Amino acid sequence: MWTCWARGAILGFALWAAIVPAQAGDLADFNALMEAVASHNRVAIGYLRTENTDLASLELDRTREAWGKLLQRFGGRRPDMFEGNRLYHNFMTGVSGRLVAAALLLNAGRPDAAMDSLNRLRDDVSALRKESGIVVLADCVRDANQAMDALMAYNDRALDLGQADTATDVAGKAAVYGYVLNRCDGIAAEPVRSEGEFRRLVDGAQASLALIPKAIATRDADLLHRVLIELRSFDNLLAFRFG
Repeated sequence: MWTCWARGAILGFALWAAIVPAQAGDLADFNALMEAVASHNRVAIGYLRTENTDLASLELDRTREAWGKLLQRFGGRRPDMFEGNRLYHNFMTGVSGRLVAAALLLNAGRPDAAMDSLNRLRDDVSALRKESGIVVLADCVRDANQAMDALMAYNDRALDLGQADTATDVAGKAAVYGYVLNRCDGIAAEPVRSEGEFRRLVDGAQASLALIPKAIATRDADLLHRVLIELRSFDNLLAFRFG
């Protein structure tokens, strides 16, 4: 059934885009529709991360529904801000394939692979916007996730912080994460920046980051481990809610 759906979705897009030119629309409309897609996508990723495949499947259906609305609005003609964007066409044709692949993988009992497909959709959206110089909070949160991934490489209770190179690299990666986190705080629109949940996550992460110099100075790998676990939790929640 999903194979037929996949073929139909791809063929339907090709035919629709060829014969039904959409109105140009503006960036605000595109961003609003894309946020609807992204919000369901990140909730689906969150459920997959906790192995709740039934709810993940439901959110994946909602992601596809939201994507259909964006495709209907912008499949035939891109917003002006994306004129000359070399990624736009492949993005518009590729998202349906990613969503179909995620559904097939989930139905086949491969939730990790399905989550990878949905995470790649996040990457595609971010690359599309960056190609046109468009800055949004979700992309900054994605950058923060990647900086956190690099920092988590030092989540090891047996880590020797007495090694100068190790201590320097931990401090450097923590500084990068802090920089990106501050950038996200600055990018967020005022209603989001002042929202209680956003403040709790950003301020909490910054407070945890402030403990890393102490862990390095005292060569306390166990403290560093606890701080990194806290940071990962804040980081995951930022991605779940705002990424």
